Parts: sequence; structure tokens; C-alpha cells
Amino acid sequence: MTKHPRKIIIDTDPGQDDAVAILLALASPEDVEVLGITAVAGNVPLPLTQKNARIICELAGKAQTKVFAGCDRPLVRSLVTAEHVHGKTGLDGPQMADPTLPLQDQHAVDFIIETLRREPAHSVTLCPLGPLTNIATAMQRAPDIIPRIQQIVLMGGAYFEVGNITPAAEFNIYVDPEAAEIVFKSGVSLVVMPLDVTHKALTNRKRVEAFRALGTEPGRMVAEWTDFFERFDMQKYGSEGAPLHDPCVIAYLIDPALFQGRHINVEIETTSELTLGMTVADWWGVTERPANALFMGNVDAEGFFALLTDRIGRLG
Repeated sequence: MTKHPRKIIIDTDPGQDDAVAILLALASPEDVEVLGITAVAGNVPLPLTQKNARIICELAGKAQTKVFAGCDRPLVRSLVTAEHVHGKTGLDGPQMADPTLPLQDQHAVDFIIETLRREPAHSVTLCPLGPLTNIATAMQRAPDIIPRIQQIVLMGGAYFEVGNITPAAEFNIYVDPEAAEIVFKSGVSLVVMPLDVTHKALTNRKRVEAFRALGTEPGRMVAEWTDFFERFDMQKYGSEGAPLHDPCVIAYLIDPALFQGRHINVEIETTSELTLGMTVADWWGVTERPANALFMGNVDAEGFFALLTDRIGRLG
């Protein structure tokens, strides 16, 4: 049986780890077909996330990739960003030239709606790597697209690892909890890569040097980006490296056997001052609430980094 690549839209706020996820997807055309990349405000404001997305596509040598700019702020809240992690450009580390790849005129939300209406039902997977504003806005504007989505595989949330932006909340969900609530209540098949998994996919010297040893520009950039944001995480967590959060989403689409999780109920806290943006994951099945997400709990880190190094080695 011929395997057809999964059609995906990557919704992103790059971010060094978003950059690695995008490179992984663009390096794996036999597994995923990137229909477009939609940028959202998150790690840094929208003018930088859309620019960074274009820089990454050029670095991958995939200048035909379509990049769309989306929502520049959460549905109802003020934007919270994460320059303290990613640096002021979002891609701090090595110097990057401005991209020549053009930004598409169409708004990201319109592109998402149009693509889901045009492609056969259940043939497009959405891959959000940042706050869920673009996805929720598309669902609100065009409810008819919701049953057409094949799956949403997202990086966000936490349960055992609790929060990284507040004591209770993970950054992507915290930035726009109302958007997250819309997505988690949509009824679409959800796969969630929380901090619980991504904090088990840590870089270390050997893993970073394997990227550098590829001897390619993408390999060198991944090593340098990792060096940059590793400093923040090692200082914060006392760990030997930094988690590569977002590539877990793409790695799951390529090789789901790398991950283990449970199909459980996950609710988003939108009203509490104390735990705003918390992903309340019923890991132990203590409520009657119906399961709405495959919530990952474990990753084969060796297999994950082997896949990343192999695929990124194909670029440049």
C-alpha cells in the first residue's frame, strides 16, 4: 500500500524550537505535505513571527512555501510574549539575513478556512506550535470547517510538569486560554504534546554536536539556536539541556510510535486568576468528563533525536 504524505498546515510563532519543527516538516515530504505556514503572535509579536517563518523556509531551501500572517493578538486578552526565552527577534543566536521569500497577501485565518473547504474532508491536519488564536478564530468564523479537520496535533499544556510561564500554565495555552478552550471543546480529534513529553526530549552536547556535524547550514543553525535557548532552560531547570518542544508535533506525524500517552479529558481554565491557562488533564480518570484528547506522557528521546538529525541532514 502506498503511503500518502499527510497534508498539514503549520500554525506557528517562531521561536527556535518552532524553527526546528518547520525544518523537520520541510525535510520530510514523503511523510508530510506542508500546504502552508500560518504565523500567529506568541513568542514574539506577529511582524517577527511571520518574518521568522519566511527565514526558516529559505534556510530549508524551500522558498516556494507559502507563509501567511494571522492574528496579532489573542481573542480577548493583551499579548504576552517570551523574549526572555527566545531573544528579542524570536530567533536569537546566529545573525540571520532578512528573507526574500514574500509574505502571502491572504490572512492566515482565511487561508485555513479556504484550504479546509477546498481539500477533501478529513484530509488536512492542523499543527499548532503556538497560541491557538488563528485556529480558534477560523473555527468561530467558519464552523463548517470543524468537522472537515482530520486532526489537530498541537504543542501546548502540561500536567505533571505544571507551568512554565506561571506556576500552573504552559505558555502557548496561557497566552490565549479562550482560544484553547474553543479548540479543546471543538470535538476535533486532538493530539497534545505537553511539557510532560517535551521535557523528556532534552538536548545534550552529543545531540547538539550531531546537528553541527551535519556540515550543512540548517544543521549549523539548529546547533546555534539550541545553544542559545539551552542557556535559559539549563539555568531555570538545572537540566543538562533544553527541551525541543515543537518538533514533537512533526515527529509524531512521521513516527507516532515514538510517543506514548492516554486518551483523556482535558479542560482549559479561563476564569481563575491563580491558574489561568492551566490544562486540567484528567490523567487518572477521576471525572466522568468524556475524553477529548490523546495527551502524551512519554517519548523515546533517542529515537526522536535520531529522526531529527537524519531529516535535518537532508536539507542544504
